[in-house]
Amino acid sequence: MPFINVKTNVPAPQEKKESIKSALGKAITAIPGKSEGWLMVGMEAEYDLWFKGSDDPAAMVEVSVYGGASASAYSNLTAKVTDILNSELGISPDRIYVKYFETSNWGWNGSNF
Repeated sequence: MPFINVKTNVPAPQEKKESIKSALGKAITAIPGKSEGWLMVGMEAEYDLWFKGSDDPAAMVEVSVYGGASASAYSNLTAKVTDILNSELGISPDRIYVKYFETSNWGWNGSNF
């Protein structure tokens, strides 16, 4: 039940969004027990975003997960997310933040897990 939300100030045509969505679907497996089958992805391109006082290409990525994972799993996913956004949108890795949220309460289909 992960959710990945990407906010970037870079324009992203639909085919890039689809490519990023697919790549994130593969990357989420860096967290044990997570798969594209339960992944929800949000993409906010051309978002008003400044980092270090500059509007050069940047991204803020929020990853929400039901349960949790090890620091090494999160580190592995951060590397994959960074590679994806660098490859697809040309965002320098040093201009990408990835933030993780863990929860023991997650609702779906009218009830909670």
